[in-house]
Amino acid sequence: MFVHILITVIIHLCSISSSRAFLPPTTSKHQPPTASTKIFSSTSEVMPSNVQTLVDQAKSLFDESFGEDDVDRMFPKYCVSAPGRVNLIGEHTDYTGGYVLPLAIGYNTIGYGRGAIVKKAGSESLKCRIVSANNPVVEFHVSPSLEASTGSNKWVNYVQGVVLQYLPDLKEDETFIFDLAIVGDVPLGSGLSSSASLEVATAVFLERILDSQGVAYSSAKDAPLSEKQRKMERAVRCKLAENIFCGVPCGIMDQFVSSAGSFGKLLLLDCRSLDYREVSMGGETASSSDTPVLVITNSNVKHDLGDGEYPIRVQQCKEATDILTKMNPSIQSLRDATMKDVEAAAQLAGLDGLLLQRARHVVSENERTVKTADALEKGDWKTVGKLMNASHTSMRDDYEVSCEEIDVLVDLAQTFGDEVYGSRLTGGGFGGCTVTLVKKDSAQELIEYLKKQYEAKIGTKCVCFETTPAGGARPIDM
Repeated sequence: MFVHILITVIIHLCSISSSRAFLPPTTSKHQPPTASTKIFSSTSEVMPSNVQTLVDQAKSLFDESFGEDDVDRMFPKYCVSAPGRVNLIGEHTDYTGGYVLPLAIGYNTIGYGRGAIVKKAGSESLKCRIVSANNPVVEFHVSPSLEASTGSNKWVNYVQGVVLQYLPDLKEDETFIFDLAIVGDVPLGSGLSSSASLEVATAVFLERILDSQGVAYSSAKDAPLSEKQRKMERAVRCKLAENIFCGVPCGIMDQFVSSAGSFGKLLLLDCRSLDYREVSMGGETASSSDTPVLVITNSNVKHDLGDGEYPIRVQQCKEATDILTKMNPSIQSLRDATMKDVEAAAQLAGLDGLLLQRARHVVSENERTVKTADALEKGDWKTVGKLMNASHTSMRDDYEVSCEEIDVLVDLAQTFGDEVYGSRLTGGGFGGCTVTLVKKDSAQELIEYLKKQYEAKIGTKCVCFETTPAGGARPIDM
């Protein structure tokens, strides 16, 4: 009940009209299109070749793992896709209700499977089964008392946690039964949100099951959700799954952009209200030939946000907020504070040491994020670059989430030449990726330079790719 009350409050705060009804139960049968004509569901966008490859791999994995339908599992089949993400700027601000400026990328998690809502009575012997390209089949009963997995099956928690968020949509005597094969090309532990991509793909898969059987969200029984509200609620549920079931105190940015990403747009997201605006690079009339691109570089240093320093930073932000609130009761989170507030608290309220550093980063990062969105729309690439560089310095020195390998990559990019506007760490930190804004015709030269110099300095190969904003999660027509 708490979950749905929370979601309803969030939707009310956003003041978004509820004009679009849920999709009706599926009745049409799609003819299998060819690889050259297959499209994403509900769009005219042709499926990228890497997504088609992943879909083929997911189908093969499903057939190998679960075989043909048996008499107890003759359920409809669905295929879904959810992207990873890169955050241009606005790091470690989401869990304090601040601003972020992410984009979905063309690397995805694909879910292919079959499933249905069934009566509990008579289906006690049936279990949900999931398999991934890197892990064997895992079976489980869907139940509110389901406990998190440990060890090598820990990845399953990201699926199970989402399932539990959708269980209240069913009647008390109903449950989910499904078989799901999962493949993806979002690099694991790279800071590109492979976990959020998995969560959101699972959510879209479950929504397909709900839609096919005419079941609405339990929070939308009286008023159907618009498509925008539906994306927001999906993101909230996936965030809660990670917070509650996986034990990761993350904010909502990763799940939100994977759910609501828009082709060719970044999202300036207010993590308090969940309202957002789409931001075009250079504005709606910008020429693609003059617009720079983003180069993402994976340091191949991996991290686990569930362990170590990430929860510590969350707690430090709470403690810094407590000090600021005593000085100014209108400050309920670091989102509410200004740099003048931070400076005053440092002088008058004992905000010092690590807590001062953490507050200084978050407050200044919020300011940089809003300024970056404005500069992007104006095509002011130099200002964007300066803000990105300042963000990295703040993350390295005040928030202390960078590392040697990341700093080397950022320094190599920032000193490459005038072709590079700016570069910074992206993601939670302690490894992962950098994001660099570079002139389009210099991107490949930069990539080769980074690969060569990084290996020479660190002794490890890095992986680079060029990207522009991709679309968010969606069903894939079968």
